[in-house]
Amino acid sequence: MATKTATKYYEAVGRRKTAVARVRLHEGAKKMSFTINERPIEDYFPTEELSQTVREAFTTSGTTTSFDVTVKVQGSGAHAQAEAVRHGIARALTEFNPELRTSLKKAGHLRRDPRSVERKKPGLKKARKSAQWSKR
Repeated sequence: MATKTATKYYEAVGRRKTAVARVRLHEGAKKMSFTINERPIEDYFPTEELSQTVREAFTTSGTTTSFDVTVKVQGSGAHAQAEAVRHGIARALTEFNPELRTSLKKAGHLRRDPRSVERKKPGLKKARKSAQWSKR
């Protein structure tokens, strides 16, 4: 029975719309690796744009340390999930090194984007769209 060696990790939660990402950065990796919902990043976020969004926090902060990134994400769509993961990584990086906070904050990665879908109101067709008015 093999036991896992206990490595130091930094944990944070990132959110966007209804997506919630629980991120863990495991220190001491030889090469950076991403695991999202127990799948590699190339499988979970197949487009280059989404995988680049996820990695933005590392490029902005200029982090040279390699991490094993483990993420559990749920809710919303692919784009919101990618931004939630980026938010979680940025928060975990500030736990790892508080000096990175200024560069991440300046880039807007630490801000929880509050925009979400407005609820539908009773008597209307959508959130703000009403039925067409007719004179007669």
